[in-house]
Amino acid sequence: MKIKIQKIKEVKTPNYAHEGDAGLDIYSAEEGYNLKSGERKGFLTGIKMEIPSGYVGLIWDKSGLATKHGMKTMAGVIDSSYRGEIIIVLINLGDEDYLVEKNTKIAQILIQKIERVEIEEVEDLNKTEREDGGFGSTGKL
Repeated sequence: MKIKIQKIKEVKTPNYAHEGDAGLDIYSAEEGYNLKSGERKGFLTGIKMEIPSGYVGLIWDKSGLATKHGMKTMAGVIDSSYRGEIIIVLINLGDEDYLVEKNTKIAQILIQKIERVEIEEVEDLNKTEREDGGFGSTGKL
């Protein structure tokens, strides 16, 4: 499968860093922005994508940014019908400010096949062993 990418600014093209990687690295197109601790911002990437019908682009954290700097991505679904510039929303959950410079890796995008479902409203759901057991219902972590 091919994904068409249109560059609207001079930026690095999304790419796989290593053979076997699931996500394409996405880079910031913005010139030096200091994201303060607790702040969130949408970062322009300078690219548009043509994701094929039946697929979705899912935006995920870069593990290094998350573990070292507390950076978290938000608003992470790129539908196949969207043709605007990809914007990556980052929130800085770390204790220190983080400088995002042009061509900094800020996220990764996974292209995945989707399944459309029909919704059926019912009075009851099938019973399971777990039922409505939520957080922590399977025991200690």
